[in-house]
Amino acid sequence: MEPALAAQALGASTEIATAALSGEDPEAVLRLVVRHAADLADADLGLVMTRAEDGSLTVEAAHGSPGPTFTNPVGLVLSPRSSAARTARSGVAIVVDDVAEDPRTAPFVPRELRSFGPFAAAPFGTTQRRLGALTVYRHRGARPFAEAAVEVLTAFAAQAGLVLVLAEGATARARLTLYQERERIARDLHDVLVQRLYAAGMQLDLLARRPSRKLARKDAQRLAEAIDQLDASIEDVRAVVRALRNPDPEDHVADLAESARSEVAIAGELLGFAPKLSVDGDLTGIPATVADHARAALRETLSNVVRHSGAHSVSVHIGRNHALELVVTDDGCGIPEGVTHRGLKHLEERAEQAGGHCVVRSSPQGTTVTWTVPLAKG
Repeated sequence: MEPALAAQALGASTEIATAALSGEDPEAVLRLVVRHAADLADADLGLVMTRAEDGSLTVEAAHGSPGPTFTNPVGLVLSPRSSAARTARSGVAIVVDDVAEDPRTAPFVPRELRSFGPFAAAPFGTTQRRLGALTVYRHRGARPFAEAAVEVLTAFAAQAGLVLVLAEGATARARLTLYQERERIARDLHDVLVQRLYAAGMQLDLLARRPSRKLARKDAQRLAEAIDQLDASIEDVRAVVRALRNPDPEDHVADLAESARSEVAIAGELLGFAPKLSVDGDLTGIPATVADHARAALRETLSNVVRHSGAHSVSVHIGRNHALELVVTDDGCGIPEGVTHRGLKHLEERAEQAGGHCVVRSSPQGTTVTWTVPLAKG
């Protein structure tokens, strides 16, 4: 391996490791991986693909120039029989001079990628965790990928995949630590704070009831209000304890309208302005599974607005008739190019799991997400 190329690969791996292990957004890390892969291979296009259960590959991030008739390969699905899918399964890299003509690759090349010639694919991940494939392309007529470049790409893909696997483990450990810390906080709140509040309330109540101490009407009213506030605080703390110990319980049916208000309030703190929320219809009888999907869909949509839109106005509407309909509209820049469609897929998958559908309309003037699930007549 050429010293300059080796140094470039080492620098790229270090940058990816720093980003992944410091908790950087996974989408940003994948974009970083594919950018460095394309640079290392001197490719016109680089793609990072992840495996599905059926063996197919989905493009999660891209870097380069796909072509004038095909500008955004993110979301493209490759057949389980494609050369990239075989590389992902076998762990063996492949390189050809013309991806659309070589008999090893040609039969399952998507039409969107048939304008390319030189092609190389390297397994992405580890032997135990084969995440997918890292592929690079050059336009037809360009020089083929040299053996040294493929070796660098293969080593880089393995290192980057290992870093992501390690980052997943670190995230899992951090999540476990968080759950343990939540349990400790919940225990302290319940065993210490609630008991102290309860004791203080009891003492005030006893004081108010002593016949030997006649309080003035105003003082008695203030004391009664203080006792009511303590009771309300105890209930609030108990609700926090329940949420800490079971943040997303399957069998708990929370008020969907109240959940929506909480999600909108959190988004407002991050956006710097309060989104408008309107609720139409009674949401208290929504089935628990549908309500859970709706809460998650609202959270995912508002998260996308906060992270990507740059919006100055956001509205959220939840309505119930024969269907539960969630509509989130913003006046931002639309869905930026290069942003993975994973979040949108999650919205669609949640709607489909509940028997509904999700429609996303985006332009440079803003985005509207309409998430709809039919409800049984009752």
